[in-house]
Order: sequence, then C-alpha cells, then structure tokens
Amino acid sequence: MDLRITIVQTALHWQDAEKNRRMFSVKLTDAAPQTDLIVLPEMFTTGFSMEAEALAEEAAGPTLIWMQQEAKKHQAVITGSVMVKENGYYFNRLYWVRPDGSYTKYNKKHLFRMAKEHHTYTAGGEKIVVKLNGWNICPLVCYDLRFPVWSRNVSNSYDLLLYVANWPQIRSLAWRSLLQARAIENVAYVAGVNRVGTDGNSHPYSGDSAIIHPKGHHLLQTNQIEGIHTLSLSKQELTDFREAFPAHLDADAFRLG
Repeated sequence: MDLRITIVQTALHWQDAEKNRRMFSVKLTDAAPQTDLIVLPEMFTTGFSMEAEALAEEAAGPTLIWMQQEAKKHQAVITGSVMVKENGYYFNRLYWVRPDGSYTKYNKKHLFRMAKEHHTYTAGGEKIVVKLNGWNICPLVCYDLRFPVWSRNVSNSYDLLLYVANWPQIRSLAWRSLLQARAIENVAYVAGVNRVGTDGNSHPYSGDSAIIHPKGHHLLQTNQIEGIHTLSLSKQELTDFREAFPAHLDADAFRLG
C-alpha cells in the first residue's frame, strides 16, 4: 500500500505556543490534504529554544491535546517535536499521534551541544519504529541526522526514516547531503522537514525540506518558501529495489552500548 505523506515547511512564532498552534490549524485546514501522515518541524510550538523552564509543557499538555484533535480532524497521523517537562526533567520530545488519540513518544537522543541543548534537556535512549498502513517508520529529531549508527536500518526494520528539524541555513549543505546519504545507505525512503524564517536568536533557516527515494534521488526538494507538500510513496518500488539490491544482507553486525 502506498503512503501519503504531507510535510509542513513554515516559519514559527518565537516562543509562542498558542499562536503556533493556531497557525498550524489554519494552514492544515486551508490545505485540507488527503493524507496518511502530517509532519511538522522540531519544536514547532516555540522554535528551537532553551527556555524550557518557562515554556515546557507537561507531558499531557495543550500541544498533545491539540495534536490529538488535529489527527482526528484530518484522519491522519500527525508528528513533530515539542519541549516537555516530565518528572522534573525536560525533553525535546517527538509525539506520533494517531486519529484515535493514541500516541507514541520519542525523546531526542543527540542533543545539540553547540547550542548547549544538553545543559537543558535530557537525552532519550530508545529509538522507536512505528507502524502506519503497512509501513514501518522511524522518526528522529534534527541533530540525530549526523549519527548514522543511531539512524541505521538494521535488517530493514523500517521503510521510511523521518527527521523533524530546526536546522539553520549556515549548515544547509550538511542537511541536504546527510538526508541523501541516509536514504542510500539504509535503502529506505527519507523525509526531512525543516522550518524557514528567522528565530529569536537571529538564526536564519533555509527550509530545504525533502523526500528522497531509496536510490538517492529527490522525490521532493523545497527551498526557502513556506509550503505544504503531499506526496505518495510506493511500497512496491521499495520492495522491488530491496529484492534487486539486498545490501542489508552484507551489513556489519553491531550492538549499541
């Protein structure tokens, strides 16, 4: 079965969760995509902020409730990351929210030390693979992209590798190059969803959101313009390519930790 994926590339209102939620509600209603999966950027309610003490929500806070409402409204999974406070710790947490209200969470593993993210947030330790319409999908967050071992597709455990990001323009070459590399080396579709605009720290973002075929060519490549894009991915093409090119059979065995 094919998978319809919708990526939302937009500027964000700096540290204003309510305003961002309203903005995304309008954008998704106006676009009215017929889709299976809606992907929002990293920290889509605040921008990439270290002000967790002031801004982080409780685990079952208003943004998770909003995601549940939007998932039900559009009858699609919706995903993206938000800052969350739980048991006295702060997490950059991706929620994977289904139309029935159930959800899975992933806490960002690799925290961006150059912005001192590791001084504010606690790193996650468990990668997840979620199922949707016969697809196995691995959602990760931004800086995770730089670490191929964490992203590795062991024994074809996933079909789509997904990154939500606030990846600044100054490192856009790395973003574009690594997304393509992850698709090729893992023999899987890769989608990277980034923001545009300038944040409250005066960092500009060039977007460059993309969806890449397992062979490495771009199915979708954006620039700095805001937009909502929906694309259908072929499971049969993936299956055929893996059968013709079973590189996973020659992969090196390893174990994390």
